[in-house]
Amino acid sequence: MTKTGTLEMLRLPGVYIIINRAEPTAGSVGSTADHFGLSVKDLNDIKAKLAAVNVQVQGPFVGMPDGLRLELLEDKAQTLPVVMHHIHLTTQNGEMARQWYVKTFGAGIGSRRNLPSAMFNGNEVDFLPANGPTAPAPTKGRTIDHIGFEVKNLEAFVKKLQADGVTIDAPYREMLNLGLKIGFIVDPIGTRIELTEGLAGK
Repeated sequence: MTKTGTLEMLRLPGVYIIINRAEPTAGSVGSTADHFGLSVKDLNDIKAKLAAVNVQVQGPFVGMPDGLRLELLEDKAQTLPVVMHHIHLTTQNGEMARQWYVKTFGAGIGSRRNLPSAMFNGNEVDFLPANGPTAPAPTKGRTIDHIGFEVKNLEAFVKKLQADGVTIDAPYREMLNLGLKIGFIVDPIGTRIELTEGLAGK
């Protein structure tokens, strides 16, 4: 666990998981951010450790006490015990969502299990089809409140997004006490996204 100012962060290769002590309005399932996935070197070892603290594991999925859904994938060839693998967003139009991430962030076009993906430097955002006629709920307030990306020249980037009509949830600002620049946007399906400059290396 790492601490930056008042922020508590769990740092894993490829991702920072920021811990918010506020009570979530609901779990991740049912929102656009259904779950995220970690790649582990030894799945049985991780499952045993989770079972020892009474955390529910069903197949590849972990159900955390706060309603967070987590997927575990095993890769015995990886050198590190745990690394970030993917974020799974749920949407009624996966291709539209992927194209938005490609246009907005310059993501690569990929696929996983015959579903559209947006590729980011070894990590990926995968798009699951929503079940039923009702669109998934926005992420704000849920167990996965938001996802995030580190961006260079953030102030100019946010201005460009605003000019392009992207929904701004919280404007660009500098947090001098943390040495960070941040802003929040919302993607077309309701996923809240934090944009940072300066978080890398914290």
